[in-house]
Amino acid sequence: MTSHPFAKSIRSTPEGLLWEPCGRWVRGYKGAVAVVDSRRPVLVWEPGVPVPCYAFPREEVRTDLLRPAKNPRTGAHTGSQTFYDLEADGELVENAAWTFPAEDLAGHIAFEWFRHRYSGLDHWYEEEEEIFVHPRDPHKRVDALAGSRHVVVEIAGTVVADTRRPVLLFETSLPTRYYIPREDIRLDLFTPTDHHTGCPYKGTAEYWSWRGDEDVPRNILWSYPDPLAAVTPVKGLLAFYNEAVDITVDGEREERPVTPFTASLRT
Repeated sequence: MTSHPFAKSIRSTPEGLLWEPCGRWVRGYKGAVAVVDSRRPVLVWEPGVPVPCYAFPREEVRTDLLRPAKNPRTGAHTGSQTFYDLEADGELVENAAWTFPAEDLAGHIAFEWFRHRYSGLDHWYEEEEEIFVHPRDPHKRVDALAGSRHVVVEIAGTVVADTRRPVLLFETSLPTRYYIPREDIRLDLFTPTDHHTGCPYKGTAEYWSWRGDEDVPRNILWSYPDPLAAVTPVKGLLAFYNEAVDITVDGEREERPVTPFTASLRT
């Protein structure tokens, strides 16, 4: 049995995979074609990958649209897989799907999600809600709570934000993010960029970069102008990467955390 800290229902395989049955009705489309229509999906966590993927019973996949991959990927997923090209809606997508070698997952097919480097299907739905970026992890929480802490943010010794009305966003396995009203931030010190990111828990974010000469990562400041319902309190507020700025909360300077974002901020 797995030692996963959140649920005894998660099983492990000799290959190092973790997997769990999921009761959600999941559908995936390429254009107008329903390639996946599953009421018995399983969530799969690969070693070293922080987010899960779905694998579906073969009988709930349009396998008539799959062909053995002409140029199968190597080292992309755990174990020795079989990769498939997808031909649907007049388009050929290479390596859109694969199978895991684990005996527990025999008879299941997994798909790349459309915002991965190697894209798969165009749209995914859990029940009637469209899901973006990657499947939501049922063992992950995201809570946005209004607060009254005194939060001060500095960059290279310059105070760029000072508020006593932050919204604190608590997300499993990540540091607390402090979302700050615009009027409490020196936005004149930042320039909006064309960078955007998507999050299945929060929505689509827009970004700003520091205008100073100091060595500060780009897109250090972000906001969700139209967040998903679960985090409505952060709408229009802005947050900084704790990994790259100095944040003082109620007079106590916080250490800069090391997270999965740390390396990407450096580059």
